[in-house]
Amino acid sequence: MGPIKISSTKLLVPQEIIESKILLVRSQKVMLDRDLAKLYRVPTRRLNEQVKRNAERFPVDFMFQLTKEEFENWKSQIAISNSEKMGLRRKPYVFTEQGVAMLSSVLNSKVAIQVNIQIMRTFTRLKEIIMTHKDLQRKIEDMERKYDQQFQGVFEAIKQLLAPPDKPKRKIGFHP
Repeated sequence: MGPIKISSTKLLVPQEIIESKILLVRSQKVMLDRDLAKLYRVPTRRLNEQVKRNAERFPVDFMFQLTKEEFENWKSQIAISNSEKMGLRRKPYVFTEQGVAMLSSVLNSKVAIQVNIQIMRTFTRLKEIIMTHKDLQRKIEDMERKYDQQFQGVFEAIKQLLAPPDKPKRKIGFHP
């Protein structure tokens, strides 16, 4: 992770770093407690302590703990082989956008507040990208109905370009 620069008015975290920390779990965009703790420059233990002390601020739609299956899937994706030595014995908590917003009120520090602003801006930017994509898709469908068979091949090509790419499953280990 690159350095976090503090200016007189705001703390900057590169947007790419924040975007890379946003995961999709249970059809929700979330961030892991450990990633948030790194961004806020606090130990994960402290972040979770503050959340537990303020549990009424974090209902299930703001924060939840990964299930055993979700935890194992996540560990396999980041290729952790020895969780006992890596400090990953407990299933992490994940925070939705609303939970992340609430964190700045329980982690009462300038760093937490400024990083939180950057995270909220990133969530908003991602929503705008998704909405733009949906608007474009709707406009193409409208044109498709209007021009029917004349441009069928063009519309099919555009739909293929707009479709999310199929992610090939990576094989773990050495493959000659």
